[in-house]
Amino acid sequence: MNAEIIDSIRLQVSAKLDSKNKSQFGQFMTSSKIADHMASLFDEKTHKPKLLDCGAGIGSLTLSAAKTLHDIQFIELWEIDPIMRTYLEKNIVSLGVPFRIHTADFIHSAVSFLLEKTGERFTHAIINPPYKKISSHSEHKKTLRKVGIETVNLYSAFLALTIMLMEQNGQIVAIIPRSFCNGLYYKPFRTQLLKECSIDHIHIFESRNKAFKDDDVLQENIIIKLTKGKEQSDVVISLSHDQHFSDYQEKIVSFKDVVKEKDNERFIHIPVHEQVVLNSQLFSVGLKELSISVSTGAVVDFRVKEYLKQEPAENTVPLLYPHHFVNGELIYPKQHKKPNALRVAPETEKWLMPSDGFYVIVKRFSAKEEKKRVVAYLFNPNEIKATKIGFENHWNVFHSNKHGIDETLARGLACFLNSTGFDNCFRVFSGHTQVNATDLKNMQYPNFDVLDKLGHQYHPTMTQQQIDELVAGIKE
Repeated sequence: MNAEIIDSIRLQVSAKLDSKNKSQFGQFMTSSKIADHMASLFDEKTHKPKLLDCGAGIGSLTLSAAKTLHDIQFIELWEIDPIMRTYLEKNIVSLGVPFRIHTADFIHSAVSFLLEKTGERFTHAIINPPYKKISSHSEHKKTLRKVGIETVNLYSAFLALTIMLMEQNGQIVAIIPRSFCNGLYYKPFRTQLLKECSIDHIHIFESRNKAFKDDDVLQENIIIKLTKGKEQSDVVISLSHDQHFSDYQEKIVSFKDVVKEKDNERFIHIPVHEQVVLNSQLFSVGLKELSISVSTGAVVDFRVKEYLKQEPAENTVPLLYPHHFVNGELIYPKQHKKPNALRVAPETEKWLMPSDGFYVIVKRFSAKEEKKRVVAYLFNPNEIKATKIGFENHWNVFHSNKHGIDETLARGLACFLNSTGFDNCFRVFSGHTQVNATDLKNMQYPNFDVLDKLGHQYHPTMTQQQIDELVAGIKE
């Protein structure tokens, strides 16, 4: 069955799926080009492969794997959607290989197999697991804990169970969100993955909305190839703009550039950009050494609705949203559907910060058309006459013990954060489509002297080229 037919079926089935189910089950089907590329990552030497495809959809991944793997012993698939199962069975029958399609929930099935020591163990797995958060009180959470899995999303649960169902030297190729690479909640999953598998290959799509463009998915996805029980060696890192792989490029990097040796958090870096060279003058200290902290904006507007004011008035303080900044400059107040001020009251006081210095604020969410992930602004207390200020929840706020920062230091920090070099480094470090305070907290920054040099020259209206030239002038 050729790729055009498979993709035609995929689009037909996607249109038939209940939109509620697509959201509930995290159903995003894989295109044939991506499926073929994933299958090409398999080592073909295994005799009589035993293949696993959990969350199989219409079978695109298995059909591609069958082109690469030869003399397949059997295929085991899981699919709970009845519409997809109809197409899945027809597609897998066409392979002429022994198979079994499970209609049960994969998490419950896999945990049962592991606890009872039943079911098959596999030499190969090719998976596009569902993307959906796991509630802390859900049955999935309780079931996963029976086999020691602590995780927060279905995709990482599916991959964790797949690892446990593999034979020694079993190969796994998965397309999954990049969000597991860092962050506190995925640490147990990263620990398991790195303990039990080698990372052989990571492919990243430069455009974050192209891997599943037919489903309008903005999640940044990667393709990862793992081998269970294999000694870790160098890692292949590859890149393409989108699912067509027409501009595919790859390089081999040392594993210590992917997971830092002394990193207790076990963050997984993806060093794609050749220009990411960590100048020791620019990436030398943590925020703690600068006596600076970063926190998410404290004001969650829907929780303080009764205190919101459309215009500034007596007994109110400015409430700043990202839309208040245009081309690096503050426009306040501004006509907008969102309010401009917050009434001061005992119930709101704890969410406010003193307007006693400069703050550096970074947008938590970047628009998909923005070239840079990290966009920083300066809050200048002289531009708004107020004793206190409210930063809405869509900001990350750099502060000094919940107070403002020295002006020159703040300007230097804003300059560095807005540099292309920092943005590229952040993309290697962070897999989220949003910019989290935790990720900013774990980055390295220039020391006081360097920030002072930058701060004396930086102005918010500088062009990207001017910022990059200024930062590039800092020599090791």
